[in-house]
Amino acid sequence: MRRLALCLLALVMPFAAMAEGRSIIVLDASGSMWGQIDGRPKLEIAREALGQVLRDLPAGSEVGLMAYGHREKGSCADIELLVPPGPGTGPAITAAANALQFKGKTPLSAAVRMAAAELRSTEEKATVILITDGIETCQADPCSLGAELEASGVDFTAHVVGFGLSEDEGAQVACLAKATGGLYLQASDLQSLSDALVEVVLEDPASPPAPEPVPVPEPAPAKALKKNFDPVLLLAAGGQGPENPDDGYFEVWALDTTGQKAEKSEIFYGDRDGLLPPGRYLVQAVLGSARAETEVAVTADQLSQPVIVVNAAHLTVRLMSAPGVETGDSGYWEVLGGDGGNLGFGFGTTSAYVPAGDYTLHATFGAADLRENISLRPGEVVSHDMTFGTGKVVLSSFYAEGLAVEDPQQFIEVFGAKADIQGNRKSVAFAYGPTGSFDLPPGDYVAEVSLGGVKAAFPFTATSGGELAVTAVLNAGVAALTAPGASYQEVLSAKADIAGNRKSLGFSFEESWQIVLPAGDYLLQATRGEVKTDTPFAVTAGERVEITAP
Repeated sequence: MRRLALCLLALVMPFAAMAEGRSIIVLDASGSMWGQIDGRPKLEIAREALGQVLRDLPAGSEVGLMAYGHREKGSCADIELLVPPGPGTGPAITAAANALQFKGKTPLSAAVRMAAAELRSTEEKATVILITDGIETCQADPCSLGAELEASGVDFTAHVVGFGLSEDEGAQVACLAKATGGLYLQASDLQSLSDALVEVVLEDPASPPAPEPVPVPEPAPAKALKKNFDPVLLLAAGGQGPENPDDGYFEVWALDTTGQKAEKSEIFYGDRDGLLPPGRYLVQAVLGSARAETEVAVTADQLSQPVIVVNAAHLTVRLMSAPGVETGDSGYWEVLGGDGGNLGFGFGTTSAYVPAGDYTLHATFGAADLRENISLRPGEVVSHDMTFGTGKVVLSSFYAEGLAVEDPQQFIEVFGAKADIQGNRKSVAFAYGPTGSFDLPPGDYVAEVSLGGVKAAFPFTATSGGELAVTAVLNAGVAALTAPGASYQEVLSAKADIAGNRKSLGFSFEESWQIVLPAGDYLLQATRGEVKTDTPFAVTAGERVEITAP
């Protein structure tokens, strides 16, 4: 896990090198991300490592997140900008990645094109970092796209990271990076992925050499003050500072004779006073997402005490599933500006300092999603409650009455009960395992349980503040099937339809296997060379039947 964190750190390192521009991570959220590395799903590893790395993004980095394949199966248009690029977006990107459902196709060319279009809204340097474990599956040519983007004349670079791609597959996406002057990183396991990213990105051959630091004035003579710099941060003019002084800090840059600031800055935490060489400085006060700056002259014999007003409010948001019942860390909230940028966030009941203004509070808990408007004035201390009105629903599965399912491969998906005009229902939550716990807004739902050859639907109604136990009796049993010498086996329905076709409920290339089936009659069709044999058998709910095909 430490190596994976390093490689994700290496992946994010180009953001620091490109701090003067903006970047978008394009994350593969297709169904293939359920594949495993060292026994863990790739999507789980990526989420954890992203959370660790994004906490340490440099303050000036403007990073966004785009994903594809996370909402629909089989759709080449399933691409969404989840977090627009902007400063301080690391927590929002982590939360968005944690909420993704990995299920669809791989329209990577269209996603990179959309990310490039989003970044092209300014003339600044733009970078896309594509993370994919598959090749293009939507009839597009990444190589042609790379040539097109390079010919556009915009300062644009695409880096591509391939997970477990073959040499031929890698060549199909590497050209996208090469055409734009970016890097293609190929890896077959955690070690090689870590080594490739650390070696190539940390050396950063494409980055220009760092400019020489601006000379800092000579230190004050020994007879000077022990401290000559003690800045003051206020939320509003004539008001108070933060309740905890450590919530804010000052970043200080020396200015040369032309007013250009030095490459390196000094940070003042805690008591915030200190000793600076005489000269002119740019001082920026930072409190949450609020910032303000001023220039100040510092001398050796006088105390400089600039007052910087950040015009911010102290906002506490309390998330509750029902009146008086807090969500805890399972609830997430964020403050969104008019441009959709994230200006503050928290889990459960937490606080943040936010610049004064009008905002949208967006909160999620389970399948519930709330948006409320809020106005904040400089110096205000605001407490705001958001109540989802959800209920707790726990679904437990049984083969038959009294015989619980214990199979971790069982899949439970919750849909809204009302179908659209085309007969489709909206998916609102899912879980793997014999039980599923869901926080749902009040309303009617259908839980669809899938296990082996069983797919059964169970309607239920969730109520605000209530707790509902749903018992899903699958009326199913287990068939243990053996066909010595067979290269292929398939379970078919015993009864053919009007066209003479039988429904397939499962198959295997092994000689021995087992499958969960609804109670009823079936045929085991075994293939040995060119010969197929049919063996009838029956499944009883709550029982195991063992069948050997002759």
